Amino acid sequence: MSLDFLDRYSRGRTICHRLPTWFKLVLTMAIIAGGLLVPAESWPIHGLLLCLVFSAHSLAGIPLDYLWQRLFGFWVFALALTISIPAGKGFIAGWDLALTILFQSTLAFLAGLWLVNVTPFDRLLQTLHRWGMPRLLVAILAFMYRYSYVVFDELQRMRTARLARGFGRGGWWHNWKSSGQLVGMLLVRSLSRAERVHGAMLARGWTGDVHVLDDPTAEK
Repeated sequence: MSLDFLDRYSRGRTICHRLPTWFKLVLTMAIIAGGLLVPAESWPIHGLLLCLVFSAHSLAGIPLDYLWQRLFGFWVFALALTISIPAGKGFIAGWDLALTILFQSTLAFLAGLWLVNVTPFDRLLQTLHRWGMPRLLVAILAFMYRYSYVVFDELQRMRTARLARGFGRGGWWHNWKSSGQLVGMLLVRSLSRAERVHGAMLARGWTGDVHVLDDPTAEK
């Protein structure tokens, strides 16, 4: 599996990528806070913020099909949550609140998506650590990012092995059952891999601190 499936556009050379990391963090948080604090009645301001975010994605060279794919996956979960508000009122009220929450969450998601696609994750964590984020949380995020590739590579190998044994045949029940078994086996293998990785890190003197090389272009 390619190593750029999470933040494949984060190491570009556009004007958005060249901005200081701290400025991109402040800008993203300002847009998210603005979307949350502006009243729902001030819809032109919300539209302006949304246009600003889309313009930032365009300046960063992020393709529209990539955005739509990520938005579709996000809306599946967001709609399932927001629909519970009018559902709890018999579908006769609460639609305005549900739409407001959906719009605000979409704006925050797009702003965060822009941030991770214009900033390498290691620089983002380095800046957050300088701002006072606990080192334990920094270490957890760093390992989640690094070893997510290991888990997905393991999943790809298991899927290839399953197709090689079954030649892609079987009905929907067989596919559903084999997919459930695949997820369970992936969990077992992930736990086993985690134990081996932890033992290897301890053998190499791991003390709980994440050390990164300073970026010569980063802000001080």
